[in-house]
Amino acid sequence: MDPLITSNPGVLLGKPTVAGMRITVEHVLERLAAGESVEQLLEAHPRLTREGVEAALKYAADVLRSDVIYPVGNSAA
Repeated sequence: MDPLITSNPGVLLGKPTVAGMRITVEHVLERLAAGESVEQLLEAHPRLTREGVEAALKYAADVLRSDVIYPVGNSAA
């Protein structure tokens, strides 16, 4: 795991966060998926760094690369 991504059961229910911040990987992905640029995300969260955003994206890719199947939409029917 990237040292810039941490998980602590006592912080935000243990969701993966950018180290030293209460910004979850989930939040970073949602904002980028909504069309926000990295620059806009960094402007909205001044303590967040480009490296933190990149670590969040890498973490998400690594998680999805695991051998778990995630049903999407009606494909499970």
